[in-house]
Amino acid sequence: MAISYLLRSSILAVAALLLFSVNLAKGDIREYQFDVQTTNVTRLCSSKSIVTVNGQFPGPTVFAREGDLVVIRVINHSPYNMSIHWHGIRQLRSGWADGPAYITQCPIQPGGSYVYKYTITGQRGTLWWHAHISWLRATVYGPIIILPKAGVPYPFPAPDKEVPVVFGEWWKADTEAVISQATQTGGGPNVSDAFTINGLPGPLYNCSAKDTFKLKVEAGKTYMLRLINAALNDELFFSIAGHTLTVVDVDAVYVKPFTVDTLLITPGQTTNVLLTTKPSYPGATFYMLAAPYSTAMSGTFDNTTVAGILEYEDPSSHSTAAFNKNLPVLRPTLPQINDTSFVSNYTAKLRSLATAEYPANVPQQVDTRFFFTVGLGTHPCAVNGTCQGPNGSRFAAAVNNVSFVLPSTALLQSHYTGRSNGVYASNFPAMPLSPFNYTGTPPNNTNVSNGTRLVVLPYGASVELVMQGTSVLGAESHPFHLHGFNFFVVGQGFGNFDPVNDPAKYNLVDPVERNTVGVPAAGWVAIRFLADNPGVWFMHCHLEVHVSWGLKMAWVVQDGSLPNQKILPPPSDLPKC
Repeated sequence: MAISYLLRSSILAVAALLLFSVNLAKGDIREYQFDVQTTNVTRLCSSKSIVTVNGQFPGPTVFAREGDLVVIRVINHSPYNMSIHWHGIRQLRSGWADGPAYITQCPIQPGGSYVYKYTITGQRGTLWWHAHISWLRATVYGPIIILPKAGVPYPFPAPDKEVPVVFGEWWKADTEAVISQATQTGGGPNVSDAFTINGLPGPLYNCSAKDTFKLKVEAGKTYMLRLINAALNDELFFSIAGHTLTVVDVDAVYVKPFTVDTLLITPGQTTNVLLTTKPSYPGATFYMLAAPYSTAMSGTFDNTTVAGILEYEDPSSHSTAAFNKNLPVLRPTLPQINDTSFVSNYTAKLRSLATAEYPANVPQQVDTRFFFTVGLGTHPCAVNGTCQGPNGSRFAAAVNNVSFVLPSTALLQSHYTGRSNGVYASNFPAMPLSPFNYTGTPPNNTNVSNGTRLVVLPYGASVELVMQGTSVLGAESHPFHLHGFNFFVVGQGFGNFDPVNDPAKYNLVDPVERNTVGVPAAGWVAIRFLADNPGVWFMHCHLEVHVSWGLKMAWVVQDGSLPNQKILPPPSDLPKC
């Protein structure tokens, strides 16, 4: 039987507290140890060895408050190279702790260790951590819960209880073998066999009724669900039958609250919602469903539905287990898999609080503008080779027609030591070199170039980036994550971006602030951010299949002139390549 994730989270929280090696009266240092190891796990009536942290799947929760110093010692007992990314943490001047392999660090080799240290500055809400090398994040992930500073309330009614709800994907096969096979053939990887909620596939999959996440609630209470999409390749709709959800926070930034029946969450994103239970015992249980949103033509997505169960405590029961198992189960209605209109309407509702206490510091003037095309393409098959991509080619993906190639040494170290020659070039194109009708008839030549090319920004520059989706191999939504920064989503639309008329429609007052945003299928999104964090910062699609095809790039932000505008020196235990 699966252990209740709520119970397990409580146990882990106590265990985590025992790891704190300092007096927490000030609440300023949080210490953890992550032992990366292989663990046998059974799902869908099939067992396999997976990589976990501390033998837990999902992994342990990192608890902290705004302003805390977090210290996490990662020891790699697994047979794989490892790195861990603290997704959404700003990492101000601490890029060495960001985690993406070959970007800010070389991986932690088997038998090695590394201590990640970072201060949580100006953030509160839900983030998450995950492996950032190959496809290991399929099982190596967990929540980061950042509470406000002591004595500072939420800007919304305090919930009675808070619950992490983490969406994932499960393959019966070894995910490293899945991506290895796809890399060899040039085709799309095999899709997952199930989605999971807190590691459990639930009753809609064969052989999985006993592996179901159950949220046990009382009538007349308010619960804050901390939603995290840790799935590798799928944006997800989420709904709870018979209940509404009030969105109050995305990517650890408060938003103007709004209430929905269904929400969308892309891989990499987090969303905090308030769930108010019914005022009296309803005499029913309720499915919590998540299912994919996709417009993909390449078939690289899992078209199944995962269910958890919302159960009410029966006040008339005298049993200690006061949950009736024989009640009707109600099911919500989710949007159609390709309901782009719903997605557009939902994302348009997201707005920053923009109050005196939580301002929206949107750059009003722009120093540097970029226009990036993002989408799929091809590489030619090797001579006498057999490839499974379009028309016998290999699948690829590119930003401004550059398919990013990871170097063999860490970019940040190369930048910091001034030894970038032969590692990367500083000539990433600011706009497409060969413009075309991005969302119309695709060009005849779908091949993309390869390169390790970066954008270099001066410290303090105000940046506007328009990401334009293409329809070269079909129009798809691409969720993009920017490391090291939050950004403001000032505009989005469908079709080709119009540089003359579209900026006039920008929201520069209260746009949503986040770290991961979906580029609409056959559309564009415009973001603005301040380059106030020196270092090298990865930006990539958070669909792992597209990342493996090259849909990624990196920025260099140079040191500023003042001491507090320079990146800190590298730690002595920084892994070596």
